[in-house]
Amino acid sequence: MAKRAGASAYRSSTRQSAGTDEIQLRIDPMQGDLDDEITGLRNKVRLLRAVAQEIETEAKFQNEFMNQLQMTVMKAQAGMKSNMRRLSRSVIKSGSNHILHVVLFALLCLFLVVLWSKISRR
Repeated sequence: MAKRAGASAYRSSTRQSAGTDEIQLRIDPMQGDLDDEITGLRNKVRLLRAVAQEIETEAKFQNEFMNQLQMTVMKAQAGMKSNMRRLSRSVIKSGSNHILHVVLFALLCLFLVVLWSKISRR
């Protein structure tokens, strides 16, 4: 690839045609070749297109993955809701004695702590 030449590396001249408003512009490169510059730019455009296509492919893949994940979460939520309904019905049928058992256990533990503290003071 040719060296990048600044704006001062090119000489331009303008001519105005007699009797018309057209301006002709001619650019003569003093250093470097415009064809090499154009070829380099085309290669960069090709690379950018390839990168853009890779990004598009990755975005499509990620979008599909997110859709599948969302469907999986929705199915899991539906399953949890169904199981919660079954559990709720089961608790209602059994009379929900588990709260009574928890309270009795807490009272027993409190009684044992009080008894142990009285024995340890003696």
